[in-house]
Amino acid sequence: MQTLETLSRNPFSRADWLNKNCPCTSLERKMLPELEAAGLLFSQTPVFLSKTEFAQIESQIKTLESIVDLPAYKQLVLASSPSIAKTDNGEHGVFMGYDFHMSDEGPKLIEINTNAGGAFLVDALYRAQDVCCWEGEPKENPDFAGTIANMFRKEWQKTGKTDPLKTIAIVDEEPTEQFLYGEFLIAKEMLEEQGFQILIADPSDFTFEQNKLWLFDVKIDLVYNRSVDFYLEKQSHAALQAAFENKAAAITPNPHHHALFAAKQNLTILSDDEQLEALGATKEQISALASVPKTQIVRTENADELWSKRKKLFFKPLAGHGGKAVYRGDKITKKTWAHILEHDYVAQETVAPSVRNAKSDCEKGTMTLKSDIRLFTYKGEMILAAARLYQGQTTNFRTTGGGFAPVYVV
Repeated sequence: MQTLETLSRNPFSRADWLNKNCPCTSLERKMLPELEAAGLLFSQTPVFLSKTEFAQIESQIKTLESIVDLPAYKQLVLASSPSIAKTDNGEHGVFMGYDFHMSDEGPKLIEINTNAGGAFLVDALYRAQDVCCWEGEPKENPDFAGTIANMFRKEWQKTGKTDPLKTIAIVDEEPTEQFLYGEFLIAKEMLEEQGFQILIADPSDFTFEQNKLWLFDVKIDLVYNRSVDFYLEKQSHAALQAAFENKAAAITPNPHHHALFAAKQNLTILSDDEQLEALGATKEQISALASVPKTQIVRTENADELWSKRKKLFFKPLAGHGGKAVYRGDKITKKTWAHILEHDYVAQETVAPSVRNAKSDCEKGTMTLKSDIRLFTYKGEMILAAARLYQGQTTNFRTTGGGFAPVYVV
């Protein structure tokens, strides 16, 4: 029988052994913010990665961002994007989120998000950790507040502004009704301590007058955009759209970022070696992205082939977000398949999530949960990392014992 000691020379196996055999707890809930749904947002149990795995994740992210910066890639992607996405005001995009499943071959990138939620919650989670029985490096950010404040200042300066950044609006539709509204409140308090005026608002609350963006009687310098109307197409987003097109405020992330990074069809490019080479990617870059699961757009021409291979595929809507209307190929019916063919979908090679044996406040013994890894980044550099533990077809925060979990590298 393998023990932790017998695996000590193989860090990849060491992390895997800990995830399967050490259902330890590290969370001191009394140290968490007072959130109504705190029990559903945070797991007691940390997740372990090897140094090799984590280095591979960081390498893939840096490589991907260098690919996105290629002129030929931008030209190809923006040619089929809404016209508003072609506007580039200089912002790089705050809180990029890269989601990975861990496989026997290493980390595999399954999703890119331009307005990834949860970073402020994960920071609170790391600050509520107690010492456990492992040796490892927590992938936290000891100066999270300072890092975030500097990130927003850089976004403001990227638009060519030279005066100090003063007012930031955190924006989402019906923000008080959002599942992560508690995170907005944490962000507001933290950023106010950094010297900014922070307001939380619905897109419809804004007006655009005299080439300025206003929230009632307050001129807004920067919008931290959490809305999933990625291209600002709804009438309720008209003032934000006008401010973006007229460079009246820094809006981050924005339509340009979504088109370049997070549009689902981009995965068809990033998983195609020949297309990457044609766009000017180097052999080293192509090799670094070799683990991106093969992705295809579902079309009438390939429907029969994809149906025959459906058990090894995962189907995602092009306009989707948050795991909505996604289907595991081995679970779809003829009726669901007809729905997929009638709408815009991609088919991605299935990469099974890794497992974590965990404990819960509410259950006796241990439970087996699925896990994925999310890195929050800015300009390709990690802000902090988190795991998400869950049961079910897609990532969720409804699983007892699941939720955000800290990541430790061994």
